[in-house]
Amino acid sequence: MNKAKPLFLIIITLFAVFGCNQQPSNSGEGPVPSGEELRSQAIALAQKYIITDGHVDLPYRLWDKMEDVSGRTPGGDFDYQRAREGGLNAPFMSIYIPHTYQETGGAKALADSLIDMVEGITKEHPEQFAMAASPAEVEAQFAKGLISFPMGIENGAALEDDLANVQHFYQRGVRYITLTHSTDNLICDSSYDTTRTHNGLSDYGREVVAEMNRVGIMVDVSHISDSTFWQVMALSKAPAIASHSSCRHFTPGFERNMSDEMIKALAAKGGVIQINFGSTFISGESLDRWNAAKALVADAGLDEDSPEADSVRNAYLAENPIFADVTDVADHIDHVVKLAGIDHVGFGSDFDGVGDSLPAGLKDVSTYPNLIFHLLKRGYTEEDIEKICYKNVWRVWNAVAQVAAEQP
Repeated sequence: MNKAKPLFLIIITLFAVFGCNQQPSNSGEGPVPSGEELRSQAIALAQKYIITDGHVDLPYRLWDKMEDVSGRTPGGDFDYQRAREGGLNAPFMSIYIPHTYQETGGAKALADSLIDMVEGITKEHPEQFAMAASPAEVEAQFAKGLISFPMGIENGAALEDDLANVQHFYQRGVRYITLTHSTDNLICDSSYDTTRTHNGLSDYGREVVAEMNRVGIMVDVSHISDSTFWQVMALSKAPAIASHSSCRHFTPGFERNMSDEMIKALAAKGGVIQINFGSTFISGESLDRWNAAKALVADAGLDEDSPEADSVRNAYLAENPIFADVTDVADHIDHVVKLAGIDHVGFGSDFDGVGDSLPAGLKDVSTYPNLIFHLLKRGYTEEDIEKICYKNVWRVWNAVAQVAAEQP
């Protein structure tokens, strides 16, 4: 599992990723490592250890505009070359279902189509990519130098109203389901929706959680309302993940992020929060500016998806940029570690899903070493980095499989 990756990728990353020469603090004995030494260490660790990311929105990006990600693409946040430079080995491919499919129908069909697309990429480029449905498969493919594609469904609307679809998607390789997205669905309430249709989980949603435990699919608590979260914690027999959420401590009132109490409860159940990199998730100031831009659109009576709305938002954000910084993401990791310990945090970037709001220093999948560098500066050990990169998520993934194996 410690197979070295090509030297030219390390050299490329050295020149492409870093720009900071600050000295780290050093509470131990011996000389303080220089900035350059820590940079080199960060790059080496990114190549040495598996890096998993809980949420990369590549499938829907390609659904909107197909590109060949086996080489370097001019747009988007993910492609093979940049993933290798950044050390990314196991990005969970987000099978994203827009909330509109809950009203129009076709959610399951879209999910199957997106899964077909991901499988198609691996079949067209077997020397670069492979599907993965377990940590053991990722590890075996890592040893071969392949990038693995585990999958998670973003929005349980893909299940429609048929509990048998939980097993269907497990058989297709899906290993987590985000119970809802931006609006309430048949399963539960959304953090973004004030309707509170079910005041948490519906009766059907309770059956879905139990069935996910039974077949071995991780429950993803990102996007769900607080009441839904607490009900999932009480009901689930297995630990859960938050595949792409951040800390509400830094964004007060933003229910999409997790409160301190929720983070501690998730950890007490053995779960992991994978930090979302989007600026509006990690910076209260960024979130305020984004909300101000949205308010201007609403005040103008514009459809928020219209070109006119884009013009209004873009004009405001040009004068009031929303970008945070890689150090803000490190702050969120620090906060989780202080609350719950090193075993309960990971990466959940939302690359290709948060548009142009990515922070300075974390603009695409080539930049994980930059975040690792800042963690090393703050005193994180190699063992800590290994846990954040993949071991914490592996523990949950294996625990969920074990709970399923023990079901009658």
